Amino acid sequence: MRGQGSVATPILSFAALFTLTIGPVLSQMASGNATDQPMRPLPPGMKAPVADFRDIAQEAGLLATVISGDVDQTYIVENTGTGVAIFDYDNDGLPDIFLLQGDRLHNSGPALTPHLYHNLGGLRFEDVTAKSGVGHLGWSQGVCAGDPDNEGRVSLFVTQWGHNVFLHNLGNGTFRDETRERGLDRPESRWSTGCAFVDYDRDGALDLVVANYVDFKAQDSPPPRTKSGCNWKGMPVPCGPRGLKGETMTLYHNDGHGHFLDVTRKAHLETSPQYYGFTVLTGDFDNDGWPDIYITCDSTPSLYFHNKHDGTFEELGLTSGLAVNEDGREQAGMGAAAADYDGDGRLDIFKTNFSSDINTLYRNLGNNVFDDVTSAAGLAVHTQYVKWGTAFLDFDNDGWPDLFIADGHVYPFVEQYHLGEEFKQPRQLFWNRGDGQFFDMSSSGGPGIAAKHSSRGIAVGDLDNDGSQEIVVVNLFEPPSLLKNYGPRGNALLIRALTASGRDAVGARLTLIAGPRKQVDEVRSGGYHISQGDFRVHFGVGSAVKADLTIRWPQGNVETLTGIDANQWIVIREGKGIVERHPLEAHQNR
Repeated sequence: MRGQGSVATPILSFAALFTLTIGPVLSQMASGNATDQPMRPLPPGMKAPVADFRDIAQEAGLLATVISGDVDQTYIVENTGTGVAIFDYDNDGLPDIFLLQGDRLHNSGPALTPHLYHNLGGLRFEDVTAKSGVGHLGWSQGVCAGDPDNEGRVSLFVTQWGHNVFLHNLGNGTFRDETRERGLDRPESRWSTGCAFVDYDRDGALDLVVANYVDFKAQDSPPPRTKSGCNWKGMPVPCGPRGLKGETMTLYHNDGHGHFLDVTRKAHLETSPQYYGFTVLTGDFDNDGWPDIYITCDSTPSLYFHNKHDGTFEELGLTSGLAVNEDGREQAGMGAAAADYDGDGRLDIFKTNFSSDINTLYRNLGNNVFDDVTSAAGLAVHTQYVKWGTAFLDFDNDGWPDLFIADGHVYPFVEQYHLGEEFKQPRQLFWNRGDGQFFDMSSSGGPGIAAKHSSRGIAVGDLDNDGSQEIVVVNLFEPPSLLKNYGPRGNALLIRALTASGRDAVGARLTLIAGPRKQVDEVRSGGYHISQGDFRVHFGVGSAVKADLTIRWPQGNVETLTGIDANQWIVIREGKGIVERHPLEAHQNR
């Protein structure tokens, strides 16, 4: 997220952001060569859909304000914000929301808690935090969901600056902190960010991967916002991450009974302590049936751990092309999402970066090789924004995954320096044209896209089961946003895949054929930006009314179901086929 050193470097965005000066303060940072490209017009005869995203959080009852330190934002730990989870904690078919909470450096005011919102239906939510047994956790950062006990209930893992927390879902509407009993506690304080449950060895039990950011102690950091401290574009700013001690990542193996053992070194996931890890994104990126791990890193090359099928990984970030951009530059990687955006059957990766830089779209060429196609895809735009949470979502249900990005600066005082940047920034929306390129709809996506906030984590899910995906966005020092698209859309199919044991089938590969389109996606834990989305996989199918589905289950078994009606959400259990069918609520081709 930040740049460092006594010599100005061309590292971009977050990598150029926080320049830790040891000795003389740098008078100027090189901004790299990233420039906005003009918005490309649509080809003759191609017409963009209508998008009308509106923020309905207040009407929905999502009223809690997210706190991340002091409003002046004097230390890096205050800048990164928090994540959010969409998950169905009570198995009633309506996804609920878990909104993380940061903390204060100075212990003033009442203790802060996350907020659990129970979905009442009709996009109305009740704050049930007090009844859930979840209290003050500490300084929370990220969250991921999973069922490591194979008991059919989704639990949460919360990363923190301090000590991470495992919240076991007891099945009666309450959660219990079982971090120590599960082997997930650690004696020392540490700063963890992203996480994901993943069955990396395909033994039927979910393991856990955790990204760690900075070995940070506020009292040992250089004085904030002083001329003897850190500088960005001539402005005194909080220090880090560059110049601060980096971190390593962590992999925990599940013993099959919900207890974990740190196998980072044994699994060859250990690196030198020089990376600033953020978002964990998992997926079978080489189509070999085994889950791989991608971790966005801030100001250092990102990491790509390829699964070797024997309980170990090999780090292929540089050789795969995923560590840096097309110019060979490390970037300020923050959020990440995966989808087959071009319909070739391979999962591609999109990564967000800091201002003065563009985001990065990596096209999957197969065999663990990726190509930076950001400019060719029409995504080399909006370099003035600090980009965080991101998601592929099909907002018009035409069968092609579109892109959403949440933005927000880290400096509340940035406007005072007249750099053309703002603390509160609008969101970005890109329509997938279906020809390998995206069309920028940020200025025409509705008031929910145009609204300005300083946002961080996001999560996506169909919260009212109507076939249209909603977006929950974390806004610093404000309540979250709940974005619903009121524009027209095609037909859809929503699929919850459960293993034979009854848990969400994290790692399952779904291949759907509807009309002329073949789509692939996976059940995934983590991603976005240190957040968790709905486990149910959403497919837009356009005007198609039926679809054929093939599921490759996490342990390799394959099942095919044919002639599935569109405009419903279904539950499929491994070995039993469709066990539940529900019509999508009030679906209409508006």
